[in-house]
Amino acid sequence: MPIQLYTFDTPNGRKISVALEEMGLPYEVHVVDITQGEQTAPEFLKISPNNKIPAIIDPDGPGGQPISVFESGAILIYLAEKTGTFLPKDPRARVAALEWLMFQVGGFGPMPGQVHHFAGLENEADRRYGLERFMAETRRLYGVMDRRLADHTFFAGKEISIADFAIVGWAWRHERHKIDLADFPNVQRWYRGVMARDAVMRGFAVGLKRSS
Repeated sequence: MPIQLYTFDTPNGRKISVALEEMGLPYEVHVVDITQGEQTAPEFLKISPNNKIPAIIDPDGPGGQPISVFESGAILIYLAEKTGTFLPKDPRARVAALEWLMFQVGGFGPMPGQVHHFAGLENEADRRYGLERFMAETRRLYGVMDRRLADHTFFAGKEISIADFAIVGWAWRHERHKIDLADFPNVQRWYRGVMARDAVMRGFAVGLKRSS
């Protein structure tokens, strides 16, 4: 039975559709329209108590029993362990994959997300302070990534991992972050390579919004 993916067209949502495509897992999308407050519906809260997308239900979970998983980082780890893919077996590479996954979850997500928020404000005074603060931190994070990728093909090393799936979901919005990837050539090289992968393209192409 396919995995049930509850999500919306956001960076965190795209991380999971990309991972599912890369892992070759069948899945069905259930759109949770966060612009309409659907993430607060009691039915959704049963599988995502923090009322955030994405969340999944795997009908074939541990012991063959269904399991629900919320929080995108936890979902990526669960799927990697379920399939035995994209989470290195080598202990050092595995640590690196988890480090960079946590880097995304704790930093390169919340900080660009604040840029998204303040860029959308109409009051110029409100916009200015927030954008200056969070754009500076976002640029710093791109710099951290650029230094890592100066001598690594992917974030965990030579092979692509769930860390890359997590980060590409947010790098996908670099223009919205007011970032020119030409300023971060190593990130640009990595981004172009990851986005050119067939499964990643499918993950970004799958509809995560309802048709109007």
